[in-house]
Amino acid sequence: MKQVLSSCSASISELKKNPTALLNEAEGSPVAILNHNIPAAYLVPAETYEWLMDKLEDAELAQIVLDRAHEKEIAVEVNLDDL
Repeated sequence: MKQVLSSCSASISELKKNPTALLNEAEGSPVAILNHNIPAAYLVPAETYEWLMDKLEDAELAQIVLDRAHEKEIAVEVNLDDL
């Protein structure tokens, strides 16, 4: 059985009836949408999704910095005033 990664859950039928009420009830937390008691999807408010995307982008940029840290010796110094 799959683990439900949310403290709120609802059936697909409940989602069809009133999706806005589900989001309001969850108060910003994700809602697990269940199909035959198995998570089929997670419904997250737009603000939460945007926050997650920002965090993902930050993590990707941090990984790029770590990957390029060893290239410092071959870097070319540039004066910003010269650009």
